[in-house]
Amino acid sequence: MSDVIPSSFLPVIQLAVTPVILLSGVGALMITLTNRMGRIVDRTRKMAEQLRGAPEEERVHFDGQLAIMWRRAKLIRLAVTLAGLSMLLSCVLVMVIFVDASVHREFGLEMVVIFAASISCLIASLMAFLRDIWMSLWALRIEVQRARPDGKSAAPW
Repeated sequence: MSDVIPSSFLPVIQLAVTPVILLSGVGALMITLTNRMGRIVDRTRKMAEQLRGAPEEERVHFDGQLAIMWRRAKLIRLAVTLAGLSMLLSCVLVMVIFVDASVHREFGLEMVVIFAASISCLIASLMAFLRDIWMSLWALRIEVQRARPDGKSAAPW
């Protein structure tokens, strides 16, 4: 290690920038996901309280809405888990890049696999996030239909 010149790490640092940028972007996604989870939890608690005091004819509606909220919470939990795993894999990738440069051993295949796994987790997280958005609009449609006197949705979906 004593024969390694510090300037020789410049290309290594440049190579490590991509996973670090990925970390930054996924971190912003995590903020969005955790905020969304908090809103789902708060809304579920409020709805559960309404269910406890609701007359029998309202209970079916609240039960359905709570079932949707539970599915949404599970989707967001999955999205957060996958985004966190993507971040963890990005951190591991940065470490592998520096170990590769330090021990003068080629970890090319390992780096490709770790990067692909990180991106795959990110894609799966975004898919779960998008599914939650669609599910929330579905629940909103039910609310709109219930509120309108004619029982129809205001939107043409």
